[in-house]
Order: sequence, then structure tokens, then C-alpha cells
Amino acid sequence: MGSAKNKASASRKARIEEMRRAEQARERRNRILTITASVVIVGGLVAGGTYLINSQSEDDSSSSASAGQKGKFVTGEDGVRTWSTKLTQTHVNGDVKYAMNPPVGGDHNQVWMNCDGDVYTEEIKKVNAVHSLEHGAVWVTYNSKASDADVKALADKVEKTPYSLMSPVEDQKDPIMLSAWGAQRTVTSSKDPNVNKFFEKYVQGEQTPEKGAACTGGLDK
Repeated sequence: MGSAKNKASASRKARIEEMRRAEQARERRNRILTITASVVIVGGLVAGGTYLINSQSEDDSSSSASAGQKGKFVTGEDGVRTWSTKLTQTHVNGDVKYAMNPPVGGDHNQVWMNCDGDVYTEEIKKVNAVHSLEHGAVWVTYNSKASDADVKALADKVEKTPYSLMSPVEDQKDPIMLSAWGAQRTVTSSKDPNVNKFFEKYVQGEQTPEKGAACTGGLDK
């Protein structure tokens, strides 16, 4: 009788020990799975974070870096300089470092400067003015070396001309410059006959990427 009880007790202990080992094995497996899952999740978060950072960096670079133009101005017999490569037209946030000054095209802000004969007496953002050029406007710019008489005469012309605008650009190389999408020239004064020639050719001219697009409803200062 005692022997039978001893055998039963030993068998029960063996089963308990076996169950304990099985439970420990399950716990080890669960720990391994948990650690593995954690590594995968952390890895995914790191990769995702890296992707977001890289994406943000790309967004930032697209909004503040160069317009990406590798071309140059080519001067024609008429004195007009035209850009030698296709100008990009991507809408970006922030400033753009243009390859020319004043810029004649490239990436720009999604909002244009009003260009329905608008005369601005203070400098405007180039990223908005470039959008106006995309709509077919001629942009008259001047610096402090231009005479008051020329500035007034050019302002009078712009005010009478839809799809044109005017503003000071102090850091441009010449006193008076005319710009359109992909084209630019310097004029000697408001009486220079090339002023009218440039307006006639480039106001809503063949160079316009978005001919007929509005010159109102944008920024006015």
C-alpha cells in the first residue's frame, strides 16, 4: 500500500515537473517572440523616422535650394537674353535661390503677384513674381541708380498695361531691367525703344507657359 502511494506520488511529481518544464519552455518562447517583435517595431519606427526626416529634408531642400537650373543666358541680336534650358515650374514653400537676378523662371510660390498693371514701390518676393511671369507678365525692375523720371515714366506705362508689374530690385546689376518667362534685357531709360519692343513681344507672348492665367486674385503687396 505504501509502495503504491509512493509510486503515485513519484508519478505525480514527474508530471508536475514535466508541466513546469513545458511552462518554462513556453515562457522562454514568449520572451523570445516579445523581444523579436520589439526589435521589429523599434526597427520600423527608426526606419519610419529616418524616412520622415529624409522626406522633410527633401521638402525643405525643394523649397529653399537652387531652382536647379544649369543653363545660362544667351544674348540674341536684339539684345534680349534668353535662358538656354527649360525652366522648372514646381510650386514650393519658402525662398528659392535663383540662378539669375531678377529671376526669369524656375520653381516658385503657388500664389502669384498681381500683375494687372500693378506698380509696387517696395521690393516683392521673387518667388511670387516668377509665378506672374509664368502667367505671361512682363516684370519691370529698377534699383536706386535709375532716375526718378524714368521710374515714373515706366510706372505710367505699366499701369496702362495688363499683364505687367513693376517693383524695385536693389541688388540687380543694371538700373532698369525687363523680364519675362525665360527672357530678360537691360534698357538705358524709359525712352529706350526696346521697352516697347519687349512689351509687344513678351506680354502674353509665345514664351508664356500658362497663357491666359489670371493676373488678379493673387498677392497685392
